[in-house]
Amino acid sequence: MAFVLAGGRGSRLKQLTNNRVKPAVYFGGKTRIVDFALSNALNSGIRKMAMATQYKAHSLIRHCQRGWSFLRAERNEFLDILPASQRVDEGKWYVGTADAVTQNIDIIDSYGIEYILILAGDHIYKMDYELMLRDHVDTNADVTVGCLTVPREEASAFGVMAVDDTLKITSFLEKPAEPPGMPGDDTRTLASMGIYVFKWSYLRELLMHDADEANSSHDFGGDIIPYIVKNGRAQAHEFEKSCVRHRADAPAYWRDVGTVDAYWQANIDLTDFDPELDLWDTNWPIWTYSEITPPAKFIHDEDDRRGLAVSSMVAGGCIVSGTEIRNSLLFTQVNTNSFASLEESVILPHVNVARHARLRKCVVDRGVHIPEGLIVGEDAEADAKFFEVSKGGVTLITQDMIDGWSAAQ
Repeated sequence: MAFVLAGGRGSRLKQLTNNRVKPAVYFGGKTRIVDFALSNALNSGIRKMAMATQYKAHSLIRHCQRGWSFLRAERNEFLDILPASQRVDEGKWYVGTADAVTQNIDIIDSYGIEYILILAGDHIYKMDYELMLRDHVDTNADVTVGCLTVPREEASAFGVMAVDDTLKITSFLEKPAEPPGMPGDDTRTLASMGIYVFKWSYLRELLMHDADEANSSHDFGGDIIPYIVKNGRAQAHEFEKSCVRHRADAPAYWRDVGTVDAYWQANIDLTDFDPELDLWDTNWPIWTYSEITPPAKFIHDEDDRRGLAVSSMVAGGCIVSGTEIRNSLLFTQVNTNSFASLEESVILPHVNVARHARLRKCVVDRGVHIPEGLIVGEDAEADAKFFEVSKGGVTLITQDMIDGWSAAQ
């Protein structure tokens, strides 16, 4: 089975997670971030899934109920939602990633499984988990850890591993100042993806032991994996071996969209001529909730009032009325009006852009009404008075910010 950890807020996404947990944040025009982990599991042949939720989970739960209800229990396939519900102690929510599994041991026991795959629900990537599961069985490991190969100078931002020539993990370090190199390549380091494979009977015993440890943070990366490295056999699995690519020479694509800059960039990258992440690949589809919407519509064809989109992605239900759109991504049911312009912007569902508005390098939250004549993205200092401007110069716009701007006019 796959157990998806989807309880974290993702505070670095600022106001985008004020009303929804990070895995429920919109991505790519019609999907949510969590759809990638779930789709990878489904496409890998894993049809028993559970998801632990905690912070502001309603949007996530509703999405999974609507978008993943095609799994049929009578075929022994399902997606169970496991909210933090004080099942162990009335005063105890999930206190760590491992504890989220520990508190649901009785439910997992009822599934009658042999192997469990622990997944983070907040990354964008395509991966065939079956190849990692095979590695786990073939090496007789106690845990197999999914790993990215990253430049050594960038590895201090990750939990990293030192390995021997057989990829057995010899040490696990959390964000070290001096990351270890790889055998035969001192310029590269293996970083944890937060993906783990265990035999359930082994992990169950380990979790019960960890639950009794008063000094434990009850976390996979902080406690469980270091314990196995010291007392058992921990094996690394390189993501490059199981990454699903749309062509043989494509790079191994994985993104942590945990900051506004990274989120904006990953969405805008999809508008490239040949994006590294292929959402058009029907051999490895990203499953999601698909709203019933009419096709996108473009209207008006005058010199200063032309509905057009260049190097952009426009989802169903959008009406582009006399607006020029370039290098942007519009989610479902976005309406834009005459004489407006959008450039390098990510517009979430149900946004209305009024006439003469100009947005450049923006992320606009769901349901925002952009007022007539609003100009954002041309003066960072002025924008910062009302909106959230990131280090990379991306402006985040929510309805509360618009209300504050309107009140000051």
